[in-house]
Amino acid sequence: MRIFFIGDVFGKPGRRLLKERLAAFRASHDVEIVIANGENAAEGFGVNAGILEELCGAGIDVVTMGDHLWDKREIATPLATDPRILRPANYPEGAPGRGATVLSAPSGLKLAVLNLQGRVFMYKQTLDDPFRCAKAAVARLRAETPIVIVDFHAEATSEKVAMGWWLDGEVSAVFGTHTHVQTADERILPKGTAYLTDAGMTGPADGVIGLDRERVLERFVRQTPSIWGPATGRTQLCGVLVDADEKTGQAAAITRVWEMFDPGPQERPSAGPAALPPRVV
Repeated sequence: MRIFFIGDVFGKPGRRLLKERLAAFRASHDVEIVIANGENAAEGFGVNAGILEELCGAGIDVVTMGDHLWDKREIATPLATDPRILRPANYPEGAPGRGATVLSAPSGLKLAVLNLQGRVFMYKQTLDDPFRCAKAAVARLRAETPIVIVDFHAEATSEKVAMGWWLDGEVSAVFGTHTHVQTADERILPKGTAYLTDAGMTGPADGVIGLDRERVLERFVRQTPSIWGPATGRTQLCGVLVDADEKTGQAAAITRVWEMFDPGPQERPSAGPAALPPRVV
């Protein structure tokens, strides 16, 4: 089975790129299942029901989340009812939503997706231990399918690398998200797990991790509050392709994806501060 995992989808530029290009990419690369981290899909901060439908309509089968999960409180309803969206599995017991799902590919093969969140340098919240949670969840999922893909949404590269080794041989792939900067360390670990520290970001390529660079520079240089919004200009598609053996679940191949696209008329830099969403930080 070939799976395409897409790094953090950022705002309208990221959503538009997927709407315009994902179907062709999926067909040309013989992709059976598409997974995307969508926690920044609503202009960089969370996701709502409408945007969830937009992402799935573009061809995404499972949307994973992270520390921006609750930036849009209305996500609570889809979390409770829609198996296409996951929140980190290491939320405390009783939290809304699910941390893993099992779905069928067009071929009939089953695939499991597990969403986890790290604890190192994650300032918004400290969740339960992702390592012990991962072991318990993987044992349950492997009872249904040997193909398990893990999105580990974490800040520290050390924590992500450690998770790769922790799950080596037990899952098909461990892919990191959150930093929005793609790493170049894709590999298959000794026991058969594909690994990449960070899948990168899908959306604006000419900003600062997706945000308008002038607004971010104002904060860094002048230490003054600034209204933040997605950058304009070029866009990028970041992710990773993995081939998983249908019997063992082991990864047979891993290919990092980073494609850059020139802006269309609607994405050329022109918007002034008034056009940005009213978020002051």
